[in-house]
Amino acid sequence: MTIAYACVLFMGLFPYVATGIAKKGFDGYDNAMPRQWLAKQTGFRARANAAQANLFESLPFFYAAVIIASLAKAPQERLDLLAACFVLARVIYLICYVANWSNTRSIAWFAGIVCVVAIFCQI
Repeated sequence: MTIAYACVLFMGLFPYVATGIAKKGFDGYDNAMPRQWLAKQTGFRARANAAQANLFESLPFFYAAVIIASLAKAPQERLDLLAACFVLARVIYLICYVANWSNTRSIAWFAGIVCVVAIFCQI
């Protein structure tokens, strides 16, 4: 498995880290109605839930970039590096979102998009 493919696998699972943070402690958590419970949350729980949604939203663009670049035989070393940078940007993004560091979060989000565009540019 290449580093880029490992990054795809990691990113497929990573949004669930945000889910876990949102439900951390399970204060009155209602597993029968989890979306309604999450909708009532504030603070770090609400931010973690929002981060989870954004992490899922970013996956198709990243997956397409890695798959297309792989099929087009883009240089593997660059593809691996850019995929790893995307993962790092998204990890920083989650940390910043939960910590309520909005400006840094936006920079991390932008860095992730730049990585994906750069992957496409390797074709």
